[in-house]
Amino acid sequence: MKKITQLLLPVFLGLGMSMVQADEEAVKKALSASMPGTKIDSIKPSEIKNVFEVVSGSTIFYVSEDGKYLLQGRLVDIAAKKDLTEEKLVSIRKAVLTKLSKDETIDFKSPLNKYTVYVFTDIDCGYCRKLHSEIDQYLAEGITVRYLFFPRAGKGSSSYDKAISVWCAKDRNEALTLAKQDKAPDAKKCENPIDKHMQLAEEFEVRGTPMIVTEKGTVFPGYVPAKQLAQMLNSNQ
Repeated sequence: MKKITQLLLPVFLGLGMSMVQADEEAVKKALSASMPGTKIDSIKPSEIKNVFEVVSGSTIFYVSEDGKYLLQGRLVDIAAKKDLTEEKLVSIRKAVLTKLSKDETIDFKSPLNKYTVYVFTDIDCGYCRKLHSEIDQYLAEGITVRYLFFPRAGKGSSSYDKAISVWCAKDRNEALTLAKQDKAPDAKKCENPIDKHMQLAEEFEVRGTPMIVTEKGTVFPGYVPAKQLAQMLNSNQ
């Protein structure tokens, strides 16, 4: 998803006068009229008076009840020291990840299978390679790793092409391991979920790789050693 402010802010300027006594339904109608191509999953009052929380896919933004202002960012309860936006995003990520089928990721399964994490990875990223070089340590800690591709250089890049070739290989796990060792896979093309992975990464606001997301939707950015990750996952249960 494009940066939400770039996509939506212009259409909200000028809506204010038509929404004098706005409620949830009125806001929904205004959004539908202004952004017919944008899926709005929910609109409801936020914790701030006269401001509505809008959920679109894996993104949350806020709109004034008169439709004149759009806010993007984190809503924090200062007294409780809670990131209210993150708490809701966790649930959204969990719901999205639950819908991913087994044939949409490359899985390295732990025989202990205590935990499962989703890792957004770039074949040419140094810390992604470090994480994968220690994959046996993660498996030994009971952590099953489900890989999603996020070639940071974008579509058409060498990393993007490698991701497709790995996906199209006869043995994806072996091809990924070799690619992480800088052994380029044979160039291949087939139906693949790489673009879907990248879209999901954008919705999850992935800024770097690796990015680890738990089954519960909690994000652990960057490389985390196996034992430390196991401790964090145990605390996250």
